[in-house]
Amino acid sequence: MPNKKPECPGKDKYLAGKRILPEPISKETDIARLIDNMDAYNGGRLRAACHLIKNEYSQEDVTVGLSLAGALIPAGLGRSAIIPLMNHGFVDWIASTGANMYHDLHFAFNMPMHRGSHTVDDVDLRDKGITRIYDILFDYEDVLMETDRRLRKIMVRPEFQKEMGTREFYHHLGKVMNEHEQKNNLGEVSVVAAAYRNGIPVFTSSPGDSTIGMNVAGLELLAEAAGMRDLFKLKINPSIDVNDSTAIILNAKRYEKGRTAVILAGGGSPKNFMLQTEPQIQEVLMIPEVGQDYDINITDARPDTGGLSGAPPSEAASWGKLDPTKLDESVTAYMDVTVALPLVAAYVCQTTRPKKLKRLYDRGQELHEKLIESYLENNREVEELKTLIKKLSA
Repeated sequence: MPNKKPECPGKDKYLAGKRILPEPISKETDIARLIDNMDAYNGGRLRAACHLIKNEYSQEDVTVGLSLAGALIPAGLGRSAIIPLMNHGFVDWIASTGANMYHDLHFAFNMPMHRGSHTVDDVDLRDKGITRIYDILFDYEDVLMETDRRLRKIMVRPEFQKEMGTREFYHHLGKVMNEHEQKNNLGEVSVVAAAYRNGIPVFTSSPGDSTIGMNVAGLELLAEAAGMRDLFKLKINPSIDVNDSTAIILNAKRYEKGRTAVILAGGGSPKNFMLQTEPQIQEVLMIPEVGQDYDINITDARPDTGGLSGAPPSEAASWGKLDPTKLDESVTAYMDVTVALPLVAAYVCQTTRPKKLKRLYDRGQELHEKLIESYLENNREVEELKTLIKKLSA
């Protein structure tokens, strides 16, 4: 009798995935079919991310945050990918570097940035008044300096003369950029203008770490030197942003009984700011919560160096940032964001229906009041802290 193969209980679960036998690429292959046929390695992870967005992020009860790190908007991803995702209803709030938001203004002002080379002579560029971001080239005087001049004139307007978070700051700035787009028939080129139109809150966790923050500081210095500090009152308060972003997540999970999801395009401070909303709820405000429901990381950073940019979802779960029971639904694609994000945007627009805009900016005060309500209900230290504050002010 022939020898029988030994029984291997549980073997089938490892071979349950779709067989690797992709369709040949042809001139009829569109973006969606191309991505659906990516079977392995980071192509497979990109496919998994797109399927997660199509199947879960597309649901009306899912609130989606998008973080942006690295010089993505100067590379043209604002107009090509980010704004389409916003208009499609798949971005409900944004955390971005200030640099991205600053360079976004060039597009609203119709100031050109050019394809170039990363192998040019930077000393010669400086001599000729050209600024470089890797292989992106633009004029120092006509783009960089002119943007600064226009920005300063905007920031002395009456609506900016108060203490505020970057959420409110970008809303006012977006209104002005929206007017520039319409006046000059530019189409939709500015992320901050699209955020204004769609009621999408935008945050920058390190507002001083960009040319926008540098210009705020410059105007403060000018006002002080001129003895007019009482006239220029713009002050960016990051604590306002911490609470406003946290209120978005708390409302989605606790009050609307929904789910939350993130698309982390790059790492850095925006990634941490977006994910820290959950530790803020659980650790600082002491409100019971379990973490974000879905997580997509697109990064080229390694995890073994200990930096947050390459930290995997499992590490985030140890901080309470992600729901540990949902880790099998998280995706990390180790890819250049300038390659991945346009593909993701194309896939989403081709395979899903638009979602209704949540317009979370318009609900800012409501969400803030809910945050305070939950804080007072759940934090055991509230009365003790109130007593300490009274003693200090006595």
